[in-house]
Amino acid sequence: MRKYRLMVIKGDGIGPELIESALDVLQAVEKSVGGFQFDIEFHEGGAGLFKREGYAFSEKSLMQASEFDAILKGPVGDPGLRLDDGTEASSISGILRNGLDLFANVRPIALLPTIQGVRGRYSEDIDYVIVRENTEGLYASRGRGIGNDRVMNDILMLTRHGVERIARFAFKLARERSLKRTSNTATVTCVDKSNVLRTMAFFRKIVTEVSSEFPEITLEYIYSDACAQAMVLSPEKFDVLVMENFLGDLLSDLGGATVGGIGLCHSGNYGSSVAYFEPIHGTAPDIAGQNKANPLSQIRCLELIFEKLGEVDASAKLYDAICSSLKSGKFTLDGNGCPSDGTLKATKSIIQCL
Repeated sequence: MRKYRLMVIKGDGIGPELIESALDVLQAVEKSVGGFQFDIEFHEGGAGLFKREGYAFSEKSLMQASEFDAILKGPVGDPGLRLDDGTEASSISGILRNGLDLFANVRPIALLPTIQGVRGRYSEDIDYVIVRENTEGLYASRGRGIGNDRVMNDILMLTRHGVERIARFAFKLARERSLKRTSNTATVTCVDKSNVLRTMAFFRKIVTEVSSEFPEITLEYIYSDACAQAMVLSPEKFDVLVMENFLGDLLSDLGGATVGGIGLCHSGNYGSSVAYFEPIHGTAPDIAGQNKANPLSQIRCLELIFEKLGEVDASAKLYDAICSSLKSGKFTLDGNGCPSDGTLKATKSIIQCL
């Protein structure tokens, strides 16, 4: 029996109910596939902890995080809880990403069966991955902005080391994806604003240099504004997109909207060994505790966890169960992207298809 240690952070708002759904599904997959078992340890993080203790995630939990095989995190934060500088107080994403050096944020963008995407396309037409640099870029200025009541300045910082490793990650991912296709073709698209910003020209230059290590993979370029249009009008052209932190945050939400909404989208944050997995959306406090939240984003994080740990059969079986529940009509979405019959029944429908 293969055993794995899983750190679980329930989060805020709809986070606890999404985590409950994901853990129910995890237990069902363990029974259905067999051969492995997860030992779960809960750690607190987010707005509730910040309100009580003045910090969003403890140093002890951060130090222990690297000892786990994976981390499953629910949505965290309270939009109304702000620091004196006006930024949100209770997010722990930056703590985890920088504290554990999780430099690669991976956000798959793909249509699921029965889900209406842009221009009525079907699942085989939208299937790409956004690889977002996770520790540098504009977000490295968080808490470091300089200014006063009349002017404020945040700095966009990139390093050669940071760009090289995110570029290599993107090319390696494109290679892995190509092995799963009959055509074996692979493309990395460098997304930037190098016509305006020196930092972005620097990013493009280094991505180009790294591409020489992967001669079998095609490298293409696109400006970020043109990319936004292409993600809506011709998303089938993309395979792996690599970009700076801030751009990746913006464009991945746009990508989510084209495949039915960010409530369907999952992500992984990877470093040299440890990784954490989370939905790309927020805490949705307006529907928390009402059995309305879409659990798919959280449940699909399990697919990435299984893949990271080499449990590919479990990942494939879970994906097939999700598709079956949608195709059967047991799991449907209303006009707001919420499960028509509620969170609990949506979760049960997936479990029944395992």
